Amino acid sequence: MAGNITKRHSATRLQFARFGGACPLWMVHEAVAIPDRILVQLAETPDGVRYVSMAKGLVKPSGSYARPSRRYAVALGCEAVHAADFVYADQLDLSGAGSATPIGVSCHICPRDSCEQRAFPPAGRALSVDPDRRAVVPYGFA
Repeated sequence: MAGNITKRHSATRLQFARFGGACPLWMVHEAVAIPDRILVQLAETPDGVRYVSMAKGLVKPSGSYARPSRRYAVALGCEAVHAADFVYADQLDLSGAGSATPIGVSCHICPRDSCEQRAFPPAGRALSVDPDRRAVVPYGFA
């Protein structure tokens, strides 16, 4: 539930965060809270590659009623060019330019300046705080 990735297996160019949490816009995080549904997402990484992924939340009992259940999510996916072979992509609009969710690997290395879910500034860029300016993100980057 904290966004930790315990196992990483990628046969594509998609990279997973090695330190810290993965992009909060990736729907696998939502799947943890909704274990009774399969969630499907068309996502686009900063390099322009689109991915179709599905995620399913899992709840495992802890062994004691006094402890909370353990929650996990499993995600599978492929590049959108292979979506015709991925049954979970059947209901997605793969042709629309604005239909993909813009995701990154993690906030520290994501170049997207105006992400509403950004938790950390990009590494190597100085913060620019203007108290007289209001934007989606409360700070800019130099």
